[in-house]
Amino acid sequence: MSSRLVIHSARLLDPATGGFLAASALAVDGEGRIAAIGDDREVRALAGAGTTVVDLKGAVVTPGLVDGHVHPVTGAELTGGLDLSGCAGLGDVREALAREARRLRRGGWLFAWGLDPNVFGDEPVGIAPFDAVLDGVPAFLLLFDAHSALASRRALELAGIDGPRTFAQASAEIVCDAEGRPTGLLQEDAACELVERVAPQPNRAERLERLASALDAMAAAGLTGGHVMDANGDSLDLFAELDAAGRLPLRLRVAPWCQPGTDDAGVRELIALQGRGGALWQVAGVKLFMDGTIDNGTAWLERPDCHGESTHAFWPDPEAYTEIIGALHRAGVPTATHAIGDAAVRHVLDSVEKARATGGDPAVRHRVEHIETVPDDTLRRFAQLGVVASMQPTHCCDFTRADHTDNWSRRLGEERAGRAWRCRDLVDSGATVVLGSDWPIAPFPPLGVLAGAVHRRPTRDLAQPPHGPEQALSPLEALRGLTTGAAYAAGEERLSGRLAVGHRADLTVLAADPLTTPAADLPDVPVLLTAVDGRVTHRAPQL
Repeated sequence: MSSRLVIHSARLLDPATGGFLAASALAVDGEGRIAAIGDDREVRALAGAGTTVVDLKGAVVTPGLVDGHVHPVTGAELTGGLDLSGCAGLGDVREALAREARRLRRGGWLFAWGLDPNVFGDEPVGIAPFDAVLDGVPAFLLLFDAHSALASRRALELAGIDGPRTFAQASAEIVCDAEGRPTGLLQEDAACELVERVAPQPNRAERLERLASALDAMAAAGLTGGHVMDANGDSLDLFAELDAAGRLPLRLRVAPWCQPGTDDAGVRELIALQGRGGALWQVAGVKLFMDGTIDNGTAWLERPDCHGESTHAFWPDPEAYTEIIGALHRAGVPTATHAIGDAAVRHVLDSVEKARATGGDPAVRHRVEHIETVPDDTLRRFAQLGVVASMQPTHCCDFTRADHTDNWSRRLGEERAGRAWRCRDLVDSGATVVLGSDWPIAPFPPLGVLAGAVHRRPTRDLAQPPHGPEQALSPLEALRGLTTGAAYAAGEERLSGRLAVGHRADLTVLAADPLTTPAADLPDVPVLLTAVDGRVTHRAPQL
């Protein structure tokens, strides 16, 4: 047997068994599968002339870490502008925008991302606080949730936006004041796209290089794969080009969007698209939306928020969504639905239950993305229906506060804010929980995601109290969310997610044990090596 890779002098951590294996080395065959696990002497004997042999010097090997919810193409494009995520108040935002505006050429556009609505305090979210520094500057400021943005007065003028409009997306809105004048706040994609269409865009070559750089950074952070929750524009072509050139360092599972208004022909196109792919990427599933976000008042709640908002579904006719879920299920296509509010999550579960009752393959795995607040009766249905819960714990850490003074919590009120990101309750109920970042909404390094699931504290100030500490996961449960849970969600638990002979050799090597390292220190643990199919995609200089 000719081995592609042999690693030895390692500690092999298999989350499926809950601990370290009684072995110190593994070998990867030419097909990229784990061919042998054993002691150093017997495994090193499998190395040939062309084998990459790595002495790990006691480092820890885990199955490759997989981000369960990520937007690499969108993220690579959006994060090319000014990062406002570190701004704590309106003054910080104004200073950052003023510096960037001075740097721009006359007539140039200002792009920014990561704006936290909490900087507005009790004031309405709008462009007015920044009018003085953006006078005459076309600017597009994406809020952290990527479901809303602020457009400057000049940007609104260039886009021809001078009042409200109606959109097929029920939650989309050009927010206007009492006199019907736009405040600059644009809700959901349909409204944001009005400005994006008139703004300059990077060319294809630039976009390809931004994507390649982002994926390389993900590999260096320890990721071997990602569940990609969009396939807009030419995303699939970009993945195919990188894959063909041997520049794709992650295994990507892609779910294209199904938007309101999709007819039978559109559903058939989505079904026909399944399976398209290459060596390291594949279309597998469909992404839908049942609501927007709590922060901008476009979630779907069973009771309105404190502003009387978040009362409607993303689909003008929720039953049309239900019918599409049924059609996809009967075609054997797994679905992933963005559902944040309690009413949205309930409707998704109702739709999956109805779809399963109409036939189709019972092995098809549907999932719900985000699940930010749900009551007990809804929570219990995940395990009953076999629906995967996809969670992003760093959202709870960085966009809410333990004292419920943040925008998200104030909108919901004490009762519902007390049900924030119920990771623990979902695991205890028997549901499969997958963890991810939702990058570019939150940073993609997976060790930060693991840490947030365990400590639930603000990343910028770990001395602050946790939000809902009773919902914290153990380190092992968190690790499973990025390994075995991700494999199960993809229907690939017999191929990936563990260290076992015959499984894919997607591997992450860490300088310390993620199960015993304090959660606060976990994001700083060096990632020494990452491999996909036994091919090294990242190797630290010290290894």
